[in-house]
Amino acid sequence: MKHLKLTTFLVAAMLATGAAAQQDGGRLDLIVQPEPPGLMLGLVQNGPTQMVAGQIYEGLLRYNTDLEPQPSLAKSWEIAEDGMTYTFHLNEGVTWHDGTPFSAEDVVFTTKFLQDNHARFRAAFSHVESVDAPDANTVVINMKEPYGPFINAFEAGSMPIVPKHIYEGTDYATNEMNATPIGTGPYKFVEWSKGSYIHLTKNDDYYIDGLPHIEDLYYRVVPDAASRAVAFETGEVSVLPGGAVENWDVKRLTEMDGVCSTSKGWEFFAPHAWMWLNNREGPTADKRFRQAVMFALDREFVKDVVWNGFGTVPTGPVSSKTNFYTDDVPQYPHDPEKAKELLAEMNYDGTPVRVLPLPYGETWQRWAEAVKQNLEEVGIKVDIDSADVAGWNEKTASWDYDMAFTYLYQYGDPALGVARNYTADQIKKGSPWNNVEGYENPELDKMWAAAAIEPDNEKRQEMYTEIQQQIVEDVPVAWLLEIEFPTIYRCNIKNLITTGIGLNDGLRDAWIEQ
Repeated sequence: MKHLKLTTFLVAAMLATGAAAQQDGGRLDLIVQPEPPGLMLGLVQNGPTQMVAGQIYEGLLRYNTDLEPQPSLAKSWEIAEDGMTYTFHLNEGVTWHDGTPFSAEDVVFTTKFLQDNHARFRAAFSHVESVDAPDANTVVINMKEPYGPFINAFEAGSMPIVPKHIYEGTDYATNEMNATPIGTGPYKFVEWSKGSYIHLTKNDDYYIDGLPHIEDLYYRVVPDAASRAVAFETGEVSVLPGGAVENWDVKRLTEMDGVCSTSKGWEFFAPHAWMWLNNREGPTADKRFRQAVMFALDREFVKDVVWNGFGTVPTGPVSSKTNFYTDDVPQYPHDPEKAKELLAEMNYDGTPVRVLPLPYGETWQRWAEAVKQNLEEVGIKVDIDSADVAGWNEKTASWDYDMAFTYLYQYGDPALGVARNYTADQIKKGSPWNNVEGYENPELDKMWAAAAIEPDNEKRQEMYTEIQQQIVEDVPVAWLLEIEFPTIYRCNIKNLITTGIGLNDGLRDAWIEQ
């Protein structure tokens, strides 16, 4: 058996490092943008939800910036040599925020809860035969076949452990406790003043001695980007998460005295932006139209002007920061004439397309306007169909769009964060985090499945290269940008980013130098 364990000695050494300098107490005000549509992390996976609810809920594991697994609710784990069994040993003395003891039964229940509500979880656990709890502190997962990326599927956003005693036997979506989430995390939910703030407070019964350090967290809702920048300048807030202010304000804010910034904390996610192109109906159902869209887009201009250089133009579905990437794919430089040729070839009749921006601030609105200009320059008529976050969720989940902006996370491996957007088994109406565009390619579906369980990484690379080549030819979505999100904060806030998931689970370690 492979035994991956963080020893008691090592834990003590890690906690002791810098302990003399660490200070308890204080209040931390952060921006959350936009306001989350909900905080029940098992039901809602929007980025703002993950950032706030990642302090309330926990996964079995965390991951460092090298994407190596670290203890969380599981203190140690074992992987059988043949890759067919994963055994997790849970921390003892863990309680839910309402005082109910946490146990392995909660983990088993969570696997059932998430099966119908979480596309990424469903994809990873499709390789699982059974999940058992031989005792209160042990979880055993038996696999259908070896699945190498599986060890990366246990962070709070991918597999948030939910309380069995609250949700068993209920309608999950309408359970009244969704409004007052109960987790095991370092912070407890206190209050949500809609349109103003979300207040979390220190979990005094947290199972790791000495953590967390900060007493109260206030996630401030400030709808206007300029006002968010002013709130940071005046000291009203101390942390600006990635994307909280418009890109053109980043340089000015980071040059202020006593201000620090970092691009760390996004290693696990590798955020990848694109526009879903409705493959089911309308002009976007024609591959030539989708290819024309790619040639029409001036993606370098958007990167340099709209995003102020924060990002990389992608070559396809896999981020250059993610394992098994290749740039050996068909290329789509900005070529309006080529776009016009493709539109003429398909006899495009001028039918307008509806573009749905992502409602995450002025940058995304400007991006939509840039796309509209590019498309209209080649003869594609565009109507911008704006919506708030709840409306965006509803429109994309119900496939009510022609082209829709989004960005999704990749989770270090194509089997975890990429395949879910392109395989037919992930076409599920009602979710905006799966194959929303409706792309179907049975041969590639077989290859995705085979690549996920292939133990030889060289062979996996060959398979993923072929997959990327075919998908880039088909253009099921229009890939736009590998996004970079700098986090801006006051320099007296220490240990703010300690994992590859950044602010989504890092505040248990953070402390404020008084």
